[in-house]
Amino acid sequence: MNDGTIWLPEQASTLAPEIDALFYFVYWTSIVLFVGVVGAMLYFAYKYRRQHPGERPAPVKENKLLEISWIVIPTILVLIVFTWGFQSFVKMGTAPPNSYEITVTGEQWNWSFTYPNGTSITNELHVPVGRPVRLKMSSSDVIHSFFVPVFRTKQDVLPDRYTYLWFEATETGTFKAFCTEYCGTQHSAMDAKVVVHEQGDFQQWVKTGGGVADMPPAEYGKVLYERQGCNACHSLDGSDGTGPTWQGLYGTKNHPLSGGETVTVDANYLRESILQPGAKIAAGYGNVMPSNYNSLSERQVTSLIAFMKQQSDKTLDSGGAPLEGSAGAAQ
Repeated sequence: MNDGTIWLPEQASTLAPEIDALFYFVYWTSIVLFVGVVGAMLYFAYKYRRQHPGERPAPVKENKLLEISWIVIPTILVLIVFTWGFQSFVKMGTAPPNSYEITVTGEQWNWSFTYPNGTSITNELHVPVGRPVRLKMSSSDVIHSFFVPVFRTKQDVLPDRYTYLWFEATETGTFKAFCTEYCGTQHSAMDAKVVVHEQGDFQQWVKTGGGVADMPPAEYGKVLYERQGCNACHSLDGSDGTGPTWQGLYGTKNHPLSGGETVTVDANYLRESILQPGAKIAAGYGNVMPSNYNSLSERQVTSLIAFMKQQSDKTLDSGGAPLEGSAGAAQ
């Protein structure tokens, strides 16, 4: 395990040592050249300083060897860096044929990961150790860029086209991924966890849909609240965010909308707001919720609604009105 240096984080992929080696070759070569050039400059400035007024320095004679050396040596260094860098570039751009492919969607301001069996998760990338993984990436809105520092991999994520990135993790653990292309007001919060599992644990994780197969609805809804990125815009403590807080939201009567209307926040309204976020916009908020949530399964939608109900002490009767004695009945 490489715990990193003052310049670079730890290495956790097969690509990292090669990238680091090239970095340090350029780094130390630059230091040697800097010391040599500056040292020679200071030496010559002292040696050939004017000794007395009226001194006429002797003309410098031509030196073919010196002229050739300061052309040939830099050319060799440039060719070494180019060849080394090009080989690494080709290697990073060519995934092995046995790579495990995961589909990645970037959106303001979350990362969504979809696995071959249909398992989908937001802001958590789960991968196996010791097996190449290929990410097939696109954006649903603006340009993003997916960067995992410990893997030394980074690739722009573009709207309306696919870009690709691959890596092979060399150790288990939890790491960080970042968006490194400015994409809006919450760009700095657009990160994700990268969880590297042992092979057997990864297969089990995928098989059980991320370990949530048997969870009760509200408990699964809490997991989705984090995995689907709801927590980026909707708080649970009443604090304001990009979207309305979920604290006390369910059961609210006369909830104001941007068009001047009001609505009772019942299960139907919540379902519509998840699947068609632009249909009814809460007053004071913009229409910024991504539309990709219409791909959520029925279980995921009902679980999110169950979790939202848990965040409120209000209850509704079958007609959608607050029950007598509940907090909502007084509104």
